Amino acid sequence: MARATQDRAYWAGLLGLVKRYTHGNPEAEDLLQSAYVRLEDYRSQQPVENPRAFLVQTAVNISIDLHRRDKVRGLTGSEDWDQAPDEAPLPDEVLEARERLCRVNEGLDKLPSRTREILLMHRLDGMTYRQIAAHYRISPSAVEKHISRAMLFLAQWTRDW
Repeated sequence: MARATQDRAYWAGLLGLVKRYTHGNPEAEDLLQSAYVRLEDYRSQQPVENPRAFLVQTAVNISIDLHRRDKVRGLTGSEDWDQAPDEAPLPDEVLEARERLCRVNEGLDKLPSRTREILLMHRLDGMTYRQIAAHYRISPSAVEKHISRAMLFLAQWTRDW
């Protein structure tokens, strides 16, 4: 346990130095981790006299390289592409959504044509019950019943997935 405490203290000390030399870079721990990987690669080829200095200097150099890369690409801190969350759905989410859409379309095809048209006029076209009622020359209550039947059917149709 004492060894683990020493290791954490050693890492915290290195991290403090990296943060100081990189002006408080929020990615300091990632930089230090990358430096550690490079240290291990370098050690496999030749001995390192001062691993602490190697880690700190390598982390600072990585930070400088990343800053230069971002500058060349025209990125600033607020526009950094790897900091912004990717809002795009994952491929499996896209596939699931397409399958659900196909299933809903199958359900819509099973509805009586007038009920389907009324539902789509309301849900897709944004028409009110009164507008739909005027279009079909039926009461708003009848429109409500068509939509209720359609929604109940689709809820049952899609229940198990």
